[in-house]
Amino acid sequence: MTIGIIVAMKAELEHLLPTLDTPRSCIIDGVEFHSGRIGTNNIVVMQCGIGKVNAAIGTLLLIREFKPDLIINTGIAGGTGRGAGILDVVVAEEVAYHDVWCGPGNVRGQVQGHPARYSCAEGNALLPALSGIASLKHGLVASGDQFVDTPEDLARILSLHPDAIAIDMESGAIAQVCHMHSVPFAMIRVVSDYPGADDHLDQYQNFWSQAPEATFNILKTCLA
Repeated sequence: MTIGIIVAMKAELEHLLPTLDTPRSCIIDGVEFHSGRIGTNNIVVMQCGIGKVNAAIGTLLLIREFKPDLIINTGIAGGTGRGAGILDVVVAEEVAYHDVWCGPGNVRGQVQGHPARYSCAEGNALLPALSGIASLKHGLVASGDQFVDTPEDLARILSLHPDAIAIDMESGAIAQVCHMHSVPFAMIRVVSDYPGADDHLDQYQNFWSQAPEATFNILKTCLA
């Protein structure tokens, strides 16, 4: 199986690349792709950059050039206080926007002509080992172009998606492009911080020094 893996930031990429066997790189339209193997799978990794536009462009390039059977978005996410704590690994069952409103005839968070929530069921089914890892947290991930760092911003998101267990800035766009091109999608991220906590910025800034390899170890287990 050919699997595309998308991360947003360089620090996430640096954690992931050492898991690849026989790695090699190429640049297409200014974007660097890293190919290799994990277990029996052919893997293509890319760093898309932060936010929806970067994520959409990167996903489309990955689909066009490598034709993956599955795309996985991994890295970090913010917590919401609804069942996933710091360093917990979250697996999205659904992904929805928290910053989209297309007017009457659509629900808030829905891109017109698209589902209100993008299901990850098909993508998760291609990673059967996920069902055997009891420590994982499963649920809705809310996505949008905002670094959420205040209780007020978090409350707004939860008023729209009260069942969201994590928030991020890329998975919505990746899920939308995958949906448009009929490519199964999965999202596996580790919770780095909790918006509104007294030490929120310290949580985020110190996160990488705490060696959050859990998400990448789980990913490698699922792909072995």
